[in-house]
Amino acid sequence: MEKRKRMAVFSGSSNLELADKIAQELGISLGNVKLEKFANGEIYARYLESVRGADVFIVQSVCSSPNGFDVNDNLMELLIMIDAAKRASAHSVSAVITHYGYARQDRKAAPREPITAKLVADLLTAAGADNLIAIDLHQDAIQGFFDKPVNHMTAMPIFVDYFKQMGFKPEELCVVSPDVGRAKAAKKFSTLLDCDIAIMHKDRPKHNQAEITALIGDVKDKTCILNDDMIDTAGSLVAAATTLKAKGAKKIYACATHGLFSGPAYERLENSCIEEVVVTDAVPVPLERQTGKIKVVTLAPLFAQTIKNVYNNGSVASLFE
Repeated sequence: MEKRKRMAVFSGSSNLELADKIAQELGISLGNVKLEKFANGEIYARYLESVRGADVFIVQSVCSSPNGFDVNDNLMELLIMIDAAKRASAHSVSAVITHYGYARQDRKAAPREPITAKLVADLLTAAGADNLIAIDLHQDAIQGFFDKPVNHMTAMPIFVDYFKQMGFKPEELCVVSPDVGRAKAAKKFSTLLDCDIAIMHKDRPKHNQAEITALIGDVKDKTCILNDDMIDTAGSLVAAATTLKAKGAKKIYACATHGLFSGPAYERLENSCIEEVVVTDAVPVPLERQTGKIKVVTLAPLFAQTIKNVYNNGSVASLFE
């Protein structure tokens, strides 16, 4: 007798709101899982329903979250949930990582440093993940750290639609890459908006510090859109915006998939010359912060369609062509 396929979607503790929206888009309910933290800090997970033979999808943001968990708690919770699903005889386990923590350490920039992006990949594989669904990884090359399939998404279509709906004329706009590493993505963004592109070069004298050393392209009297994969302390973003303003930019907007907003980020952005900062719910942004300059757009439909295509052995790449 042929076995019936069954999808089961579960959420870790870090981004329950997004996971719930994804489940709604899929027309199913989130699976029931018990997640706790013992007094000594250890993480506990137990599925409260059978996952035997199911294709399990676990949604988790590997970053600090509103429930008080830090990036390490949420990473460990994800690993434990994967392990528990495999031991409960799930047919397959997909890690739906809406923010891939430790991705910035993807190479040895100095002697005796770790490559934590590879370490996390190894940990996920060791836990039993059969494949990964991720969005806007810090570097595309991180996909090569896995021997399992990696379904790499991008939020660019959502940002393109957002700015098109604002009614800007193409000749008024200029997409700006905040560093050379984002130039390829910025070029694609500018092509989709049919507008100009400018590229910045920055140096990092210290962690979470940036100095803009060059700007290639004309931004005078343009409405500039700074596009990055993440915003952490916002130091780089504000420095880039200040440079653009000094070069004659009329207005400055910013967009990023992952709004981490660590430390002084909110204050820096509110006091900056940036008109609006658009991020996604890949990283949970507290509701009280979703005011003023910060706007949050949801990735739920995009993640739901990707999960559906992975489950049905459909094409993921076709969603972003």
